[in-house]
Amino acid sequence: MAGIGSYLKKHTEALVKDVGIETACALTGKSKATLGRYYSDNDEHSDRFMPIDAVALLEEASSYPHVTAALAELKGIGLKYDDRRPNADRKGGVNSDVIALSQRFAMLMAEYQQSMEDGRITVNEAKRLLKETTGLQQILIDMKLNLEEESG
Repeated sequence: MAGIGSYLKKHTEALVKDVGIETACALTGKSKATLGRYYSDNDEHSDRFMPIDAVALLEEASSYPHVTAALAELKGIGLKYDDRRPNADRKGGVNSDVIALSQRFAMLMAEYQQSMEDGRITVNEAKRLLKETTGLQQILIDMKLNLEEESG
């Protein structure tokens, strides 16, 4: 259980840091100290874990479902995550696809630059870079489908 607990605590920390500690406090109604205990490696906090309702609130605000993905990985389950959540089908055509691709690539490069400032890429930074890369791939797939539809 110690390995699983440590694994979940690392992902809980990633979730809180993804959302931001102040925002996490506001969303969950928990103090900074309480949130810190949920991901602390200290022996005195080894049996403390974030309540599932707090996880759900934070994952709704986060860029990635860190704890849910960790739980799925522990069970050997893969998740398909699509953070685009479009409200309507895209109708912009090739030009809007190229703009979306350029914007997503700029986001990837910004994430990369930020990650390399200290000379190393952490696991969480690598996950964010992978997420941006996956987003780029999805836009390229969408572009291909749009081009195929337009050309008949």
